[in-house]
Amino acid sequence: MLWAAFGFMLLVAALVVAWPLYREEHRLSVRSALAIVAVITVSAALYSQIGQPDARTAITENNSVEEMVQALASRLEADPDDLSGWKMLARSYGQFKRYPQAIAAYERAVELEQYSDAQTLADLGEAMMLNDNNALRGRASELFENALAITPRNPKALFYGGLAAIERGDPLLAADRWETLLASSPAVEIEGILRQRIAEWRGTEVAAPAPPGEAVDGVEITVDITLGEAARQAVDPGATVFIIARDPAQPAPPIAVIRKLASELPFTAVLSDADSMLPGRALSQFTTLEIIVRASMSGQPIAQPGDWFGNRIIDTGTTRNLGIVIGQQVP
Repeated sequence: MLWAAFGFMLLVAALVVAWPLYREEHRLSVRSALAIVAVITVSAALYSQIGQPDARTAITENNSVEEMVQALASRLEADPDDLSGWKMLARSYGQFKRYPQAIAAYERAVELEQYSDAQTLADLGEAMMLNDNNALRGRASELFENALAITPRNPKALFYGGLAAIERGDPLLAADRWETLLASSPAVEIEGILRQRIAEWRGTEVAAPAPPGEAVDGVEITVDITLGEAARQAVDPGATVFIIARDPAQPAPPIAVIRKLASELPFTAVLSDADSMLPGRALSQFTTLEIIVRASMSGQPIAQPGDWFGNRIIDTGTTRNLGIVIGQQVP
């Protein structure tokens, strides 16, 4: 009950701040969207630090929040590998709107996680957005794309990823992402705003989202994956391997993604509609697919120099089983 009440207060706070902006602009813009997220993020962070009875550090008259933040920063200088500490420090800086410091702390956390955690990537992108509204046109957008490649239904990445798609002039992708966000059953007030914006992007009446994970005809693509000799010598067993299906005519975003470890190679991966990243965009809807298998040296879903990969373009009407050798290197 306590968390339900707190969630309701967060929603009210967000609407108090953002609704006047929404009425003024007659749309949910980056400005009003950031207002919503800023209020919720700061309020939640503050509660997580001072509102929990079992919080590790109590705030007293002689021990201010800022003093605790500074103490945490000093401790991390002596223990720079404390992942949870860096995340806590980043959130603490965020609640004080010290976004450059929050960004630096999240950068350290992302480095320690080797770019493998979708939530931390999304948190870093959000801090960049709150620090600079234009960040959505740069690295912040890339961070949200990476987060979605790892966890396609991450709410924060879906929210900002939709805004990023609008910035790139792709309203249909933005609508896809916010429809996925709708599937998480947001509050009724927020749901109405999301549906209205989605309808505007699609140029249609307000409609219910497509059921997530619904298969059309049960298409499955079986991929036997091996490492080439050169790649075998270069790829670390702990490297992340992404198996990606995409439309050759529209490569971004991927249609379906599976994530494995190089230590599991050789292995057989089966891509199906269940692996689709967005509702209403399934493997079974495409007659031609490009299958890419990439061993990421950095752990990032987006190709980086030094990564190793293999790929094939197939006709799904004639090819459902194929082999791919990871033998090419990204220059």
